[in-house]
Amino acid sequence: MSPNNVLTTASGAPVADNQNSRSAGPRGPLLLDDFQLIEKLAHFNRENIPERRVHAKGSGAYGSFTVTRDISDFTRARLFESVGKQTPVFLRFSTVGGERGSADTERDPRGFAVKFYTEEGNWDIVGNNTPVFFIRDPLKFPDFIHSQKRLAQSNLKSAQAMWDFWSYTPEALHQITILFSDRGIPDGYRHMHGFGSHTYSLINAKGERHWVKWHFKTQQGIRNLTPEAAARLAGTDPDYAQRDLFNAIERGNFPRWNVFIQVMSEAQAAGHEQNPFDVTQTWSQKAFPLVKVGELELNRNPLNYFAEVEQAAFAPSNLVPGVGLSPDRMLQGRVFAYADAQRYRVGTNYQQLPVNAPRSPVNHHQRDGAMAFGSNGGAAPNYEPNSNAEAPKQSRQHGEPALALEGAADRYDQRSDTDYYSHAGALFRLMSDQQRTLLLNNIAGSMAGVSVEVVRHQLQHFFKADPAYGEGIAQALGMPLNQAPGHSKQTR
Repeated sequence: MSPNNVLTTASGAPVADNQNSRSAGPRGPLLLDDFQLIEKLAHFNRENIPERRVHAKGSGAYGSFTVTRDISDFTRARLFESVGKQTPVFLRFSTVGGERGSADTERDPRGFAVKFYTEEGNWDIVGNNTPVFFIRDPLKFPDFIHSQKRLAQSNLKSAQAMWDFWSYTPEALHQITILFSDRGIPDGYRHMHGFGSHTYSLINAKGERHWVKWHFKTQQGIRNLTPEAAARLAGTDPDYAQRDLFNAIERGNFPRWNVFIQVMSEAQAAGHEQNPFDVTQTWSQKAFPLVKVGELELNRNPLNYFAEVEQAAFAPSNLVPGVGLSPDRMLQGRVFAYADAQRYRVGTNYQQLPVNAPRSPVNHHQRDGAMAFGSNGGAAPNYEPNSNAEAPKQSRQHGEPALALEGAADRYDQRSDTDYYSHAGALFRLMSDQQRTLLLNNIAGSMAGVSVEVVRHQLQHFFKADPAYGEGIAQALGMPLNQAPGHSKQTR
């Protein structure tokens, strides 16, 4: 037998018998010194790492990003330095609120997270298939997710909790309108757009900063599922989106996205009436048109789901010179929360795993921790400054230009901007009659069984976005208009 075919323990020792446990006689009890038995059972008990609190169920694939336009006026990032340049990527799609065993066809936003393995380190864009989000302050994120998850007593999801929270969160209405529209249930992952959602920044060689929004437009065309089709697939093929993505790539039908940016100068942002860092609102594409900068293709499936998809770790704190963050409150919160979640979920050294490891040199002073790979830094000092001429040193040339800040530190009311409704109302008015009917029926169906108090509280938001929006929901719920808060003859 070839040495390559000999079964071994994790420590490399050959296994003589993998069919029978050691026992005291043929009928006797098992023995504690059966290391193979203990190792197999102990490892089995630990095969599942804690699932992500959000985006638990996902699919992923490898591919490449190709530059199609010179944007050196905006960024010094080397992955954009020449037209035609390619950078390897890993993209993970996901549902947001469901557990790992949930159906791919639930009405839910879809995660769209891209890891660029650049020559200057890993850069992550951690976004969704929607350009906005439900909340604008990370202090409310645990509350929002708790309202979407299972109740403490019954362990059941609750429409009452969901709409109760939303009725007190008017800034969520824009995302709600998207979620319950005809685009609320994408037909797999290949036929949907992706968005960075947040405002990010690009920094050029002159040290000039521009604010940007990232858009990934599917070349496959938008396709969505009806509620009826989604429910059928949830019962017959709950892994529908994952199967579709995997099989398409295996067939050589590689999905592609056109990559665009919207660009806003710091001066434009300072004079902009709308807060450009509010993730519950979009930027006007008339004022800030889409600029195509590249194409993204997925062309290789992972060989092992757990190693490459489940352990894939994304964080907006993964940046490279020439790309940066912004004062977006939600983005600022995610910079901490995402990396911290990976340290808890996967482990202290999660960035050393192959799917997360940079393709560029790594030189730092972090040592030890569970599952440290390689030499653990060897004999090199793990402090800085030091007298070792070969030790890594800081490089000021890679720093960002100063960002001017002002104002006294305080807990400023994030709702001082009360424009919760204009974007949702504009989206509603853009819809066709068929799209509006579907939206109204979807929302009414979701609110079935919700208390009258919560329904009445939420209805006022629909009316403020557009009178026809509120009237349609009230009628779909069977509520007389004279009992609907926010309705009046003047609104008709």
